[in-house]
Amino acid sequence: MTPLAPLLEAFFTERLFKQRQASPHTISAYRDTFRLLLTFAQQKLGRTPSQLELKDLDAPFVSAFLDQLQGKRGNSVRTRNARLAAIRSFFRYLSLEEPGHAAHIQRVLGIPQKRSDRNLIGFLNRLEVDALLSAPDTSTWIGRRDHTLLLVAVQTGLRVSELVGLCAEQLVLTTGPHVRCRGKGRKERCTPLTKQATKALRAWLNERAGGPADPLFPTRRGTRLSRDAVERLVAKYTQAASATCHSLAKKRVTPHVLRHTTAVHLLQAGVDRSVIALWLGHESVETTQMYLDADLSTKEAALEKTRPTNSRAARRYAPGDRLLAFLSSL
Repeated sequence: MTPLAPLLEAFFTERLFKQRQASPHTISAYRDTFRLLLTFAQQKLGRTPSQLELKDLDAPFVSAFLDQLQGKRGNSVRTRNARLAAIRSFFRYLSLEEPGHAAHIQRVLGIPQKRSDRNLIGFLNRLEVDALLSAPDTSTWIGRRDHTLLLVAVQTGLRVSELVGLCAEQLVLTTGPHVRCRGKGRKERCTPLTKQATKALRAWLNERAGGPADPLFPTRRGTRLSRDAVERLVAKYTQAASATCHSLAKKRVTPHVLRHTTAVHLLQAGVDRSVIALWLGHESVETTQMYLDADLSTKEAALEKTRPTNSRAARRYAPGDRLLAFLSSL
């Protein structure tokens, strides 16, 4: 009999915290996966999580748990695969700690990931960005904070975790203004700031209360904003901005869409993909390929270069002026 509880506790304390020094985001994602798995086991097996044994988590049981995530909880294939990745990490740890269960462990590790459709990424055009940035009420403290946060998000492409983790001391607003952050994979990078963002941040720092090590975008109580809070404020201002920019009503705008927007605008400006990868903190230049897939204007420019010599340039249809159309109908 091999109890599961001490193995799972050691996985988090020894493997993730001490050996890998995993990020808080990774810890919370793995924690939530095993909460769901243990709750599922309690319902199916009728025993509390502390009473479970390693043999209870066999390949058919884990597969049933993954099917339940999609079938009853309505999770996407990507979420299902992320949960499986956390379980695989635990069982790879077990392969070293419990070699006597090698066959059992290998069967769980052999559960395949599901293939999923890859949709085009969403991003905002210039008019939509302007409408979103104009949505916060800058006559209030909250509005000025949110306007500055959205401006920095759109112009730097920081991940939402990097954005909420910023402190005032990570800003350089003198010569060569930039922001330093430690992002995914604990990689530190510097992202330049535009004149517009620099001006807004200087004004915000003069108003914001707190020391250099305090959050750059705090709550009213001075604490750090949560990821959910940023997602809610982006959704709120998107809905408000859709009253003047109707195309926003058809889009689901999240903090990550703002990151995509930064990348696509850089691509449209002719910035090389390798520079965009460095800007966004991508592990590989190939990750930046998805922005090229989403940007139709870049493809149209390429198509224009391939037209036959001495042929007239084909132009996309544009509707005629409404006033001229009215006069023509008289």
